[in-house]
Amino acid sequence: MSCRMRFQIVVSATAFLFAAPALFAQGQQSQQGSQQQSQQQTSPPQQQTNPPQQTQKPSLNNPQQNAAPPVDPKEEAAYKTFYAMNPSTDADYDAQIQAGEQFLKDYPQSRYREGVYARLAAAYFKKGKIDQMCDAADKALAINPDDVSVLTQVGWMIPHASPNTPNYDQDLAKAEQYEKHALEVLNSVNKPANLTQEQFDQTKNAGLSQAHSGLGLVYFRQKKFELSSAEMGQATTVATDTDPTDFFILGLDDENLQKYADSAKAFDACAQMNSSLQDTCKKGSAEAKAKAGSAPPKP
Repeated sequence: MSCRMRFQIVVSATAFLFAAPALFAQGQQSQQGSQQQSQQQTSPPQQQTNPPQQTQKPSLNNPQQNAAPPVDPKEEAAYKTFYAMNPSTDADYDAQIQAGEQFLKDYPQSRYREGVYARLAAAYFKKGKIDQMCDAADKALAINPDDVSVLTQVGWMIPHASPNTPNYDQDLAKAEQYEKHALEVLNSVNKPANLTQEQFDQTKNAGLSQAHSGLGLVYFRQKKFELSSAEMGQATTVATDTDPTDFFILGLDDENLQKYADSAKAFDACAQMNSSLQDTCKKGSAEAKAKAGSAPPKP
């Protein structure tokens, strides 16, 4: 995937970032009859004492795998140390990145490398190191193409880059593929036994919202406003913590479709949220309402 872009966030966004991928991986494995567990960026809502034992995973592209060889005790200890890291500051993320990169250097064929790459991608994103984030994400997807946390995040990041980026159109097409595949995985996953229905629904809906948001922005960039409006509508419906950016894009979509009443409603929702978009959305709402009032009645 061509993912090394000059990253340029057009508006602030705080949507789902690699939320509970272990949850989804466990659901996939139960459907496929596999007994292994998956460790990626964040632990599920119920606290785990030890990191899951990750083996080579079956996927849509690679449905069966032989059992992985035993793990070196030193490798196991190093992985547990890395897994236990819970960064919250820049220094913490630096330490996590250093530990993850050292682990991959020491154990380049580790059965845990997918989870390490996935956590590194999240850490690099937090540090604003987008090239490194893309590298780590690509390597995680090369191991497991069904890694829903990486699929949703990379698919969301691509349309947030500058449209002047080389190969931007091809990258948008790749982002569309990733988000569509993420939705397939999310819509087919089963609830793991160790989670309540509420925990499962909350985490799944966060993933669905992220995937629809990324897909909606892809279509917005492509000026496919009808498709973008539909995706952003779903993103804002299933989300429990909606990004104001999604309402902003939804307002622009409906404005381009001359659905001014719907556009005003989306801008109003954006304007009610505390963000840098508040004033812009208030202005957008006023303009949409004025257009709605002056528009000729539909036959």
